[in-house]
Amino acid sequence: MARIPFRERLAQGGTILLDGAMGTMLHAQYRLPMDTCFDVLNITEPDAVAEIHRRYLQAGAEIIETNTFGANRYKLADCGLERDCAAVNRAGVTIARQAIAEAGRDDAYVAGSVGPLGVRLAPFGRVTPEDAADAFRIQLAALLEAGADLLIFETFTDLHEIALAVEVARQLDSSVPIVAQMTFTRDSRTVLGDTPAQVARALYETGADVIGVNCSSGPAHLLRIVQLMRRAVPEARFSVVPNAGWPEMAGGRVMYPATPDYFGEYALAFRQAGACLVGGCCGTTPEHIHAMRQALDDPARSAPPVLSVTELPDTVTVETPEEPTELSRKLAAGHFVVTVEMPPPRSFTAQKVIASAELLREAGADFINVSDSPMARMRMSPWAVCHLIQHHVGLETVLHFPTRGRNLLRIHGDLLAAHALGVRNLFVVMGDPTKIGDYPDSFDAHDIVPTALIELVKHNLNKGIDQAGNSIGQPTSFVVGCALNVNTHDLDREVRLLHKKISAGADYALTQPIFAPEALDRFREAYEATYGPLQLPILAGVLPLFGARHAAFLHNEVPGIEIPEDIRQRIADAGDQAPAEGVRIAQELLTSLHGRAQGVYLMPAFGRYDLVASVIDALGRSRPFRQG
Repeated sequence: MARIPFRERLAQGGTILLDGAMGTMLHAQYRLPMDTCFDVLNITEPDAVAEIHRRYLQAGAEIIETNTFGANRYKLADCGLERDCAAVNRAGVTIARQAIAEAGRDDAYVAGSVGPLGVRLAPFGRVTPEDAADAFRIQLAALLEAGADLLIFETFTDLHEIALAVEVARQLDSSVPIVAQMTFTRDSRTVLGDTPAQVARALYETGADVIGVNCSSGPAHLLRIVQLMRRAVPEARFSVVPNAGWPEMAGGRVMYPATPDYFGEYALAFRQAGACLVGGCCGTTPEHIHAMRQALDDPARSAPPVLSVTELPDTVTVETPEEPTELSRKLAAGHFVVTVEMPPPRSFTAQKVIASAELLREAGADFINVSDSPMARMRMSPWAVCHLIQHHVGLETVLHFPTRGRNLLRIHGDLLAAHALGVRNLFVVMGDPTKIGDYPDSFDAHDIVPTALIELVKHNLNKGIDQAGNSIGQPTSFVVGCALNVNTHDLDREVRLLHKKISAGADYALTQPIFAPEALDRFREAYEATYGPLQLPILAGVLPLFGARHAAFLHNEVPGIEIPEDIRQRIADAGDQAPAEGVRIAQELLTSLHGRAQGVYLMPAFGRYDLVASVIDALGRSRPFRQG
């Protein structure tokens, strides 16, 4: 079928399928580092770029994007090729056009890919709008002269920058179709704080033919964002182009967990949400695009229901006297302990947190784990929340203490402050990278890794000296926990890492959510085969599932979580009763974890502490630990 003008294709209706990631494919196939200047491969390795285009066309993509996302003079300057900006962009269009011809896909379109300049525009940076416009003009003129059918502006974080880029494109060619997409943080805002509704209205005012969201995170998150955008501007056309979940490192390579089948389901959900343009961003492959193509073309398939969650209402808090620390004593005595994770609030009010902690205490929780800026999202300082819970609820807390974003000076100060507030149980982790959170450009370095921090606490602070050997007046009395992933694909590496943490002085370990207790057995056997009996108390992670969408999201998009098919099927079959079924599954897991672990680390989904309380209620208070 011959290619018709792109706007005519839009007018025909239906959902148009974009391609997937280019950088991911180049990284995976040619083992190129992720910081490679991929755009320059248009000149140096055109055949490699063309082959990836052909694979996406064969998978069923109707639009392929040029390998020019970062081909502006600012980013190319990092490679010393800023003078070749026009040539790199022209080559990108030529390669894509040739790939279409070789694949026999005369109906496919070439989209000129344009990303942000990689520098901050005034007033947030030193680049003037005039200089930025000149940079966009060079790239856009080359893409248009080479024959791009449309332009896609993607992964922008600054509304002013993308509006400027679209304006320059209109000045060069007022008739060119434009797709304008922004990226969001985990809190569903842009880096500069704009909401999906604000973004939708601003992008619509630029006159772009299609507006939307790309990159950011996985399908579930982007579905919610596009729904909010469409609610704000229902007359607009929308695009949704998610990543394949959150990335993780495996064998020195960046891996994305979301499967092609998962993307196929979400292609239908995106269509149902009103998207006319869908595709894949970081981590997606031709297999993901093929699954989306099959789903969109199958008239018998329908989109799965979308999970909707409401917050628990505020309740009255009750003050109780502060109680002394008990975690170390309970672990030493062999008690089967129960701790529950709670994130700090996003404001300075903590009434809901305190009320929820009260609910959990009454249900029988032994401790509350307070996380520190989970998913790199802005939150109240966790040691303040720990202090409030201990003071108002009388329930001992465990402070999550990430090393990321802290230098040694801040580490010492924060730990001494926590101790002064009576917070003496720690859970040491690396922490989430800032690039996935509210402020992706913020400081993200660290002076020491978790193992070294465990050693600093146990062998320095708990002996009355700091890292430099100076006296701190008197010893601290911290109990220190470490992270453990028993679901890892590299079991030997995790075994070695845990042994290092034990040698550093770890007192206990908390695992990622476990849905197959046998994974804990396999890990213990692997550890003991190398290092002998594993004496470290392990608290196994248990996460009550809320529904089929929730289970699919965890299984596909969260590194370190694997949910057996039979459990996912049970949740799916439960329908509206899925939350109750999730509680039953969690109760069964708790039963099977007796004798395997010395306790559980419960993680409520969507803040549903009432469901976790039901899990704890069923556990009962007779919980001696017996390792069989």
